[in-house]
Amino acid sequence: MEKLIIGRVGTHPTVCFAAEEIKRILSVMDPSLEIRIADAAYDPDRSDLLWVGRCRSFGFSESGTDDVIIIETSDEGGMITGSNPRSVLIAAYRFLRELGCRFVRPGREGEIIPQRRLEGFGVRVRETASYPHRGVCIEGAVSCENVYDMIDFLPKVGMNEYFIQFAVPAEFFARWYERRGNPFAAPEWGEDDDPRSLSAEMTARLEGEIKKRSLRYHKVGHGWTCEPFGIPGGGWDARRTPLTAAQSKVLAEVNGKRELWGGVPLNTNLCYSDAAVRGTVTDAIVAYAKDNPQVDVIHFWLADGENNHCECAACRAKRPADWYVRTLNELDAKLTAAGLDTKIVFLIYVDLLWEPETERIQNPDRFILMFAPITRNYGQNYGDFLTFGGTLPPYERNRLKMPRSLDENIARLRRWQEQFDGDSFDFDYHLMWAHVGDIGYEKCARNVFEDMKDLQKIGLRGMVSCQIQRCFLPTALPFVAMAAALWNRDADFDATADDWYSAAFGEKGAEIRAAMRALSASCRLYEKGEPFWDEKEAVRALGMLISAVKDDPSLSPLGIYAGYLARLFDLFRAVTSGDKQNARAKAGELFDYLWKNEPAVQPLLDVHNTVGTITRWMDRTLG
Repeated sequence: MEKLIIGRVGTHPTVCFAAEEIKRILSVMDPSLEIRIADAAYDPDRSDLLWVGRCRSFGFSESGTDDVIIIETSDEGGMITGSNPRSVLIAAYRFLRELGCRFVRPGREGEIIPQRRLEGFGVRVRETASYPHRGVCIEGAVSCENVYDMIDFLPKVGMNEYFIQFAVPAEFFARWYERRGNPFAAPEWGEDDDPRSLSAEMTARLEGEIKKRSLRYHKVGHGWTCEPFGIPGGGWDARRTPLTAAQSKVLAEVNGKRELWGGVPLNTNLCYSDAAVRGTVTDAIVAYAKDNPQVDVIHFWLADGENNHCECAACRAKRPADWYVRTLNELDAKLTAAGLDTKIVFLIYVDLLWEPETERIQNPDRFILMFAPITRNYGQNYGDFLTFGGTLPPYERNRLKMPRSLDENIARLRRWQEQFDGDSFDFDYHLMWAHVGDIGYEKCARNVFEDMKDLQKIGLRGMVSCQIQRCFLPTALPFVAMAAALWNRDADFDATADDWYSAAFGEKGAEIRAAMRALSASCRLYEKGEPFWDEKEAVRALGMLISAVKDDPSLSPLGIYAGYLARLFDLFRAVTSGDKQNARAKAGELFDYLWKNEPAVQPLLDVHNTVGTITRWMDRTLG
């Protein structure tokens, strides 16, 4: 094959991008191939073109939202199509995968493109994604480039949604650009910079990238319980400026006081029995929906934290979930009156796990249920805990014990599902903190993979992963495994893992995976509460990793990771001996090593998150 004409069907920006991506990557694969993109109306009799776009002849509806891909190509040309523009892009990347390309992690450096002469294609794929919700939520410490790389990566692995928390996500950008916690790096943002303004500019650019790929765009979540009242709520820091009397009046009364919960506006609930309070919140959401038509899904959450709801006589008349549902119905009425069809996510989280007693959602089509079992055990899998044989604890205002076991969490979800049968998804935290406790990433990868396969068993239609954006050291397997199972819940974990290791590490893939499996087997910090660390096996596994990566500059990030593990083991020895002073010293050495080496692994490892997670584990263990 000397020439290839890509017949671009239609002018939708995502279809245009899909055609350009095929051209870009095929040009790398076979530099001798002359590739041209031509706009043309689809003609099934023209088999000499590689058609890319949406074609009605394949039976797709004009408003298709589920992701269906069809690839039918032969030696000379063929068709790459999908049920919507985003599906066309996903199909384009799947076509390239069938030709031998692999997308092993975000960024261009994560594209594995084989060098070979193209003589033809011969690809046949017809698939529908197992779940309609396959997304990621911003968390951690991030640069604009980190978020861009994640957005760019999602359709490459078959994912379709991105969620930016807050109206302006300054908290996550500031952690990176201010180099929070890093004693060895000068901040990029100084005292004269406005983090909110800078973050808003970056967010606007990133929104363009989200729309270019036709990803379903989720927004906000946090902030509705403080921002509408003039109380800044862009992060979890305590507020120093006193509140006005009018602001204090709207806050939840707890222990006889209406004040910020722990000094943090984001963690402070409101007096939801007050119709004026609910009206201010719902008016703010409607105004935001009007002003931000680019947002497909707005999350309306109550305050973060737990056991922090209003104890006034009026609020006590109903559970928090009842007041929440009443507010949701009032919001729906206002959105309908404004002619807005924006979807609203409501969450089942901490105190809201206890379902409403009397209120019911009146318009299920408006809403999406989000199950967020943040206190769950990540050593368990959904499919193993589908039945609950105990008695669910009753609701006791501000004296609730949050469920850790999956069976109790699922039982709480089922109580809600008896009342609401609309759209829904899981909002889980596999790659937020728990993965740090799995030093080989094999156990957490299998855990998230199996959970995604089993979501349909608990009545959920996918997942939006609340996670750090840099979770790819030692490997990207947990993320790739999650994406694989969300696209195809019949996928096989070991086949997925072996393929990824082979693509990422070539002939050393099997050796590195053996080391990672041994590391995961030796250390389980978060599985069942009590830390497990087999020192002899951990040292042996570390030796396997060092042997695999030595004298190979391409594997230098794993060499840095090996140095991290050696220092982590020193910390474990000090902690398990009960020597608090030595443990603090070893932690300092470990953290200094991570901060100093972050520039070399920045796209792969969120040091801010890792340091925080280990610090919290150490504090709990040492007391």
